[in-house]
Amino acid sequence: MTPAEASVGKQTDAAHEGGEFNQLVNHHYLTEEQFGIVSETLQRNLATSINLYLKFKKYHWDIRGRFFRDLHLAYDDFIDEIFPSIDEQAERLVALGGSPKNAPEDLARYSVVKVPTETVRDARTQVADLVSDLSRVGKGYRDDSGTVDDAEDHATADMYNGYAGTIDKIRWMLQAMMDDEQLN
Repeated sequence: MTPAEASVGKQTDAAHEGGEFNQLVNHHYLTEEQFGIVSETLQRNLATSINLYLKFKKYHWDIRGRFFRDLHLAYDDFIDEIFPSIDEQAERLVALGGSPKNAPEDLARYSVVKVPTETVRDARTQVADLVSDLSRVGKGYRDDSGTVDDAEDHATADMYNGYAGTIDKIRWMLQAMMDDEQLN
């Protein structure tokens, strides 16, 4: 069973929590079960994108040494490529009748990327950590594309395919830096 399938009925989005201002709107062409699957992927990927953004920023601020300038600038370039997905995923969830959760505890609960609390200054350590995260995130988008496609939400599947391509490109660029024996 996929994480998306396991979440059905657990209502990961705020619109299902009730309350005067969290009125559930029509899911359009999705059944409640399909929406549960799609909303779980959107919530997880939204939290993951926010944490990936924060992790890149943390490493951008922490980097020191010989590769400072190259990585400092590259991290900002990668952030610029990732950042639009945050709003797009949140708005997609809202458009389907959901409501994103984005409090720090929600980010920690839903994200597959953890933002380090310690300072990491070593270039190789940072890049290796990011390559590992990006491998997991890219696979997650590809898996979730299939999951939401099976739930008949082809538009969200298309979004995820585009994000997977972006993540794969960033991962490839960072992996190429790992090939430099001097990256220490």
